[in-house]
Amino acid sequence: MTDAARPQPESDRKVPKHAEERTPVVNPLMYRLVITATYLPVIFSDMHLEIHGRENVPPPGTPLVVAANHVSALDPFLVAKALPPGRYLQFMAKKELFKPVIGWIIRTGGSFPVDREGNDVGAVRTAVRILKDNGTVGIFPQGHRGGTEMQGGVALIAAKGRSPILPAGISRDAKRWIVRFGQPIEARGGIKATTEELDRVLKTLAQPVGKRI
Repeated sequence: MTDAARPQPESDRKVPKHAEERTPVVNPLMYRLVITATYLPVIFSDMHLEIHGRENVPPPGTPLVVAANHVSALDPFLVAKALPPGRYLQFMAKKELFKPVIGWIIRTGGSFPVDREGNDVGAVRTAVRILKDNGTVGIFPQGHRGGTEMQGGVALIAAKGRSPILPAGISRDAKRWIVRFGQPIEARGGIKATTEELDRVLKTLAQPVGKRI
């Protein structure tokens, strides 16, 4: 049998371009429209957003994983609004949100689906590709609102994407929504150690600070 006729290993076979996985792209206009629209409920309820620790956010053009606690449906948009200009936050969002119309809006804003019920390898690969393109990936490591068990996926994605993890604590205190950014955590001490460190930091950052109004 000639080399041309010999079956090629799976890893050596060329994948057609249409079958290649694509990196989600952010439409800046749609991104800004969504952030503005989702902030209206905060304004109309006579509340405001306080941002602490913005100096801890690495400059745009570098890979970054933003890991936040999850307390409300507004969380992704509050964290996105709290980031400095130039950082477009692409959240790993539950697949149930990707329905007609709203799913298109979410995708156009750069976010992508994840199956929270299983080990979604595809979502992990998508997150890593965004990081390798110097993008910003947003993840709720507790999985769902009010969750208490920290998942190790954040540390795994950060390690594979060679990215630091920026912890972001979200809290509500009277008429204030508060987002607190901590110092970046390097994912170099192993998945378990990094996850435990992130857990400790997020519990601290999730506590309200500043003057109550």
